Order: sequence, then C-alpha cells, then structure tokens
Amino acid sequence: MQDSPAFPLRFSIDYPDRKLDRVSTLLRPVFAIPIVLVLASVFGTTIIRAGEGTDATWAAGGLLVAGPLLMIVFRRKYPRWWYEWNVELLRFANRVAAYLALMDDRYPSTDERQSVELDIGYPDAEQDLSRWMPLVKWLLALPHVIVLIVLSAGAVGAVILAWFAILFTGRYPVPLFRFVEGVLRWHNRVVSYAVVLLTDRYPPFSLAAEGG
Repeated sequence: MQDSPAFPLRFSIDYPDRKLDRVSTLLRPVFAIPIVLVLASVFGTTIIRAGEGTDATWAAGGLLVAGPLLMIVFRRKYPRWWYEWNVELLRFANRVAAYLALMDDRYPSTDERQSVELDIGYPDAEQDLSRWMPLVKWLLALPHVIVLIVLSAGAVGAVILAWFAILFTGRYPVPLFRFVEGVLRWHNRVVSYAVVLLTDRYPPFSLAAEGG
C-alpha cells in the first residue's frame, strides 16, 4: 500500500538559538504598529466619502480569492502572477505574525524571507485542481476552522508565557516555539486549500511538518 502524497505546502520558522532582545520583546506591540499598518494597508478595505450622502468603497488589496475561483471553474487556469501575489503576501503576513509571536526579534521585511520559510508549488490547474472543488472547499474546511479556533487560543497563551520567559532568560522555550510554529503551519495549510485554492489535497489535522 503506497503512502498518500504529502501536503504540498512547506512551512517553518528558524528557531532563534540566541539571546533575544528583551527591550524589543517588552515593547513588541508598540514596535509592531508600523509594519502592522503596512500589512493592513495591503489587506484592508478603505471607505472614501465621495460626496454628501455617498460612500465609495475600494479594496486596497488582499489575497486573490474570487478571481482564481472563477478562473478555475470556467477556464481551468490559475494565472501565475496571481499565484505569486498570493504566496508572497502570505509570506509577508507570516513574517509579521512571527514577529508578533516573539519568534524573531528582527523587524519584518516586506520582501526578504528572513527566518520564515513558506513554499507551495504552482499548480497545474488542468491536472491538479478540480473544476468544482473551489465551490465547496469553504464547507469542507469548517472542521479545521473549529479546531484552529481552539489552537489559536492556545497559541496566544503560549506567546504570553514565552514573553515572560524571554524577559527573564532571553530565550524562547523550544516546546512553546514549536507549538506556535505548528499552529501557524496549520493555518497556512487551510488558507492554501480553502482560501487561495492552490491545492485540492485536504489539509492534515496535524501541527507537524512531516507527512502532511
């Protein structure tokens, strides 16, 4: 019996095997404000008042979801530049998430990978993606969403404990680091499956990097 193919997303964060900056850790919510605003400007939606009683809304950016869905359903295509935009934006968002989670004290770059590795292969839409799966993936992903709500609460608690640990010892406890890394990995697998639609492989219920 052959093993099923591994999930095609690879995600990892380099463990900082060194003393972390205590001042940066202490004031991380303050230090992170500029880069969070940059990230929000890419993901966010802005409402502009065009005139009295009239609101005009425009999207400043964000992950491309509706376009790829329509292209897969009607054309069996996933334009490569859309793939590259989504993957690079996910990388940027994860660098910010790692910084907020105290996993790296280097300020997040908008383009350099730094300590975060996120890779997912470009799909051959005709061979790798079902025409109709994008219409139901959001429903199939609901069990993952429920589990991730619980895990994310646990990850917040782990980051709080790590905050105290870094302030007193300068080190991020390895078990806490690997748990938060695993939760972020799980999030990214679900996003790649149900949001940006880059794979039809169902995400594993696992924090681990291997075999899934």
